[in-house]
Amino acid sequence: MVPGMYHCGGGPGPNAFVFLPVLQDWVENGMPPGSIVATKYVNDTAPDVQMTRPLCVFPKIARYNGSGSTDDAASFSCVEGGHRHDHGPHDEQ
Repeated sequence: MVPGMYHCGGGPGPNAFVFLPVLQDWVENGMPPGSIVATKYVNDTAPDVQMTRPLCVFPKIARYNGSGSTDDAASFSCVEGGHRHDHGPHDEQ
């Protein structure tokens, strides 16, 4: 899943990514991807990068680590939580 990407491309989120080498490595070497970095270019035109995010293998989702730029994929980790509502500290009863 590519959060923020329209059906065939574009959209407000990171929507440019290269997946063929990752798929090739999976098929040829048995190395399934943990994530793929996607890029959102300014005005959807390279080379000026607006932000990057990891695309996580479902059901994992990208979650901010709590430090670093929110525009940098390195500040996010793929964690469980894409298939259910995760309760925050104020939701506990």
